[in-house]
Amino acid sequence: MHFLKELIEKPELDNPAMNHMNIHRHFYRYSKGDFIGPAIKISQTSSKITLKGTHEYEDLVTELVLRSITDDKKMIEIEGNLISGLDISKMLENNNINWDLHESSGKTKNFKAAIKDTINSELLVEIIDQLRDNSYLLISFQLDPLIKVKTKKNIPQPSKKKIGEDDVNKRISFCTGYLKNTEENLKRVIENTIPDFISELPKKWKNITLLNNYKITDIQLPKDVKNSRLLRILSVRKGRVFRSIEIDSELIEKQYSIVV
Repeated sequence: MHFLKELIEKPELDNPAMNHMNIHRHFYRYSKGDFIGPAIKISQTSSKITLKGTHEYEDLVTELVLRSITDDKKMIEIEGNLISGLDISKMLENNNINWDLHESSGKTKNFKAAIKDTINSELLVEIIDQLRDNSYLLISFQLDPLIKVKTKKNIPQPSKKKIGEDDVNKRISFCTGYLKNTEENLKRVIENTIPDFISELPKKWKNITLLNNYKITDIQLPKDVKNSRLLRILSVRKGRVFRSIEIDSELIEKQYSIVV
């Protein structure tokens, strides 16, 4: 499940760093203030659904395209990069995946693997879910023109722009997915991207753009932690998440008090 879908279902998390790292890790870089969050655009024609997402939506875009494949044992040729905050070699080995993971030499320690592999779609969906606690999987593949994903291979730098200066059309070029427009596929897309807006959707629409922006108002520091990196990671953020959708030309907004 995508971290924002899970968060709006339970906005106030208990001990986020220990119990909800799949959500918490998307927030521990933030200080107090207003921040631009991830965005996604959904477009449909009679034959296809197009998903265009910023970084932090690539996992959901890829998962939704994979779940649209009727043969879940279908072998897929993928290429791209895996970037992880932890050494996940054992997890990969347990799934019989041979991705050569190397520790980075930079100031910020992480683990990377350049991927060029053939894997079945069912296992790839499972791997995406297992990676949500600690990693980013940036992959591309194509089965046919209506089943494909294209993702950039490097994580972008966090935006320093103010919310009013956001160029969402530029940001959502990070990951693009295409899937066939069937009733089942469209239902799955809506339920996993904008479940809190379903009742507001018109019967017919062409484009939906979802923005997620954050306001952090308080940071609770853990006690007896001296390491600055751990202090940042283990701290709990309180504030609000603002979700707005533009449906063709109509704007609807919701907001949630969050503890992350």
